[in-house]
Amino acid sequence: MEIAVVDYKGGNVQSVLFALERLGAQATLTADPETLRKADKVLFPGEGEASSAMEALRAAGLDLVLPTLTQPFLGICLGMQLLGQHSEENDTSMLGLLPFKVQRFVPDATHKVPHMGWNNLQALQGPLFAGLTDADHVYFVHSYYAPVGAYTTAQASHPAPFSAAVQHGNFHGVQFHTEKSGEAGTRILANFLNL
Repeated sequence: MEIAVVDYKGGNVQSVLFALERLGAQATLTADPETLRKADKVLFPGEGEASSAMEALRAAGLDLVLPTLTQPFLGICLGMQLLGQHSEENDTSMLGLLPFKVQRFVPDATHKVPHMGWNNLQALQGPLFAGLTDADHVYFVHSYYAPVGAYTTAQASHPAPFSAAVQHGNFHGVQFHTEKSGEAGTRILANFLNL
């Protein structure tokens, strides 16, 4: 199986590559359109800030390539958010593959921003979550979120529900870090590789 990890100089790439290695899978870090098109699976990890990430994608022409991919595709953290229409983070237009608009969490006395740490998943749907339950916890680090909508395949709360995972066709996204989420994250990555 050929696995491609999108290289747009975003953060968290090495952790994802190591997580794939632990599953016995080798991946190619690439920004080459043909390599991405030929891959059996594509992962799109990210840490950082939306406008800088979109600027890097546009500079590499990846903003035009990624929406044309037809194989299973997994956006992680910022990689999931970039699948949406727009982000409040620096008023950023994004890839437009899913109809959500990313919003900033509003802190309160008991819920700080960023939302950081372990949180359980709720309302699980779809093949990424085979073998998991609402009792499973995953690791989040984010200040912005996608609201719950028809595209939502898992939720978490901080304090209100938000999309912990999304899907539209072959495009899947998870707001949490699969590669830092222990057994649950490993299971989700393995389920993705088996799509």
